[in-house]
Amino acid sequence: MRILVIGAGQVGATIVAALHSDHDLTVIDLDPGRLSALSHHYDVTTVEGDGASRRSLQQAGVKDVNLLIACTSRDEVNIISSMLTKKLSPETKTIVRTTKVEYLEVWQERQLDADFLVSSELETAYAISSLIGVPAARQTDVFAGGQVQIVEFDVEDTSGTPDVIGVPLRRAQIPADSKVASIIRGGAMRIPRGGESIQAGDRIIIIGSPEAARQWSEIMARGVGRVEDVVIFGCGRIGTAVARVLLDQGIGVRMVEAVAARAREVAEEFPEARVYQATGVEPDFLERERIGAAKAAIFAMRDDAKNLYAATLARLHGVRFGIAVVHESISERVFEKSGVAIPINPRSITAEEIVRFARDPRTQQVAMLEGDRYEVLDITVRGESKLANRPFRELPMTGSLIGAVIRDGQALFPHGDDMLMPGDRAILFTESRRVGEVERAL
Repeated sequence: MRILVIGAGQVGATIVAALHSDHDLTVIDLDPGRLSALSHHYDVTTVEGDGASRRSLQQAGVKDVNLLIACTSRDEVNIISSMLTKKLSPETKTIVRTTKVEYLEVWQERQLDADFLVSSELETAYAISSLIGVPAARQTDVFAGGQVQIVEFDVEDTSGTPDVIGVPLRRAQIPADSKVASIIRGGAMRIPRGGESIQAGDRIIIIGSPEAARQWSEIMARGVGRVEDVVIFGCGRIGTAVARVLLDQGIGVRMVEAVAARAREVAEEFPEARVYQATGVEPDFLERERIGAAKAAIFAMRDDAKNLYAATLARLHGVRFGIAVVHESISERVFEKSGVAIPINPRSITAEEIVRFARDPRTQQVAMLEGDRYEVLDITVRGESKLANRPFRELPMTGSLIGAVIRDGQALFPHGDDMLMPGDRAILFTESRRVGEVERAL
């Protein structure tokens, strides 16, 4: 497939890294440094120019492109790129990244000429709400309309029980309807065969039912329980999007906003939430409002350093579970090392959602893990697949693992005697470099 990517920032670079080996990519950006970095690492064509310019699009060969991905940080550039592409090449599919939910609503009303819109705000809000439901997780995603959940846990010294941690997997009392998809130890992936065991210091990836995910969360962090009270620091677009999703789920929300005028606006918009006008980093405020009693806190301010300081202070006051929205890649590593909050990068989440549109048409969803080293795919099994009509215990060991199948709309968590059937949607874990091979096999 020939793909034209508008924007070589973090979202664009992530998309290129995921797709370059299987597609013919051209990237347009105004920054020659970004383009040079991409062309140095990947076999891609680059065009220095404005993605919202007819001339730049024509120079990039837009008429011969199958898919346009407009993913700059400027919504208007992305929208204009899509509109111009539809005029120049009506058969080209277009995907537009937007940071404003209102543009998504306009698109749903068929007022924007694009095939797909991906909202950074909503995708981030959904990712955060998934983590809130599994408070011990460092990352989670849901597949098949919420019937299957992928969860990533860090195994601490105090994690787990003797029935699960430190014993061979064939004897471990793991929650029903779940599989250990991978054990990551010392940066290397270990295939979870029956003789392997989960050890303190490991990072594990689980595929299972939502109930199994909650049981794993209890194993990994006993006593955390269901999150019913969340404090959100920062009432920008992402903070309010998260608040709306959580309130719809029946979770109590308190919101902290430093700017008085904005705090008043949010209080009017969310009458069911309690809104404080405060910076969120005053110890007296945290103690007076008993912020430490909240089961979880979300740090969604625009400055990563402020989020880090607020998360550290909140943890000192008793908040056990924190999620931080980060805007720079380096901030993800800083938060991971600090341990005060789980980082969520809206750009990475947006790129992940966009990538699935360029995969095999049978792929309905993609989740990227561990800096995009691994992927979870939801892909339909072809009738002519060599893996179809075979018991799971007879499937070859390929380094990939099928954790669940969707059959007739229902999620099944297969055992060795179950059969993989044509038409099944297989939800599987694999290394990113092997995605093409997996797609061909299925």
